[in-house]
Amino acid sequence: MGARTMKLDGKQLIRAKRHTVWEKLNDPDVLKQCIPGCREFTGSSEEGFEAVVTQKIGPVKATFRGMISLSDVEPGRSYTINGEGKGGAAGFARGSVKVLLTDLPEGTELAYDADARIGGKLAQLGSRLVGGVSKKLTAQFFDKFGEIVENR
Repeated sequence: MGARTMKLDGKQLIRAKRHTVWEKLNDPDVLKQCIPGCREFTGSSEEGFEAVVTQKIGPVKATFRGMISLSDVEPGRSYTINGEGKGGAAGFARGSVKVLLTDLPEGTELAYDADARIGGKLAQLGSRLVGGVSKKLTAQFFDKFGEIVENR
């Protein structure tokens, strides 16, 4: 079974100081609330995180268990999130996301640039379906993250 590669990027204004946004980006409780379908999220920025996430993509529903680590950390400014999850017969997902925070007069700009790779049954689904779901889940994560940081 072949693998499928996707690229996602975007920016979001968060109406909070950069140090506050950075703090929340490293808080496991905040991250758990923001990841769609997240059932468990434990660990720390220093040691890495373990996550259990259940998602339905088209006809495939799977529970992924995975590890997440941080690299290229520039405290208060940027890091790269590296993750890999296995979903049994549904397949696997792995990828990395570069996150960059920039001060703006109205708050902080959070920019992300992600590369993801999926395999197994997930890779057999149409690229339009997988890409659409990936964009939707990414938007849900950042919308929820913005709500929490801004205390909306």
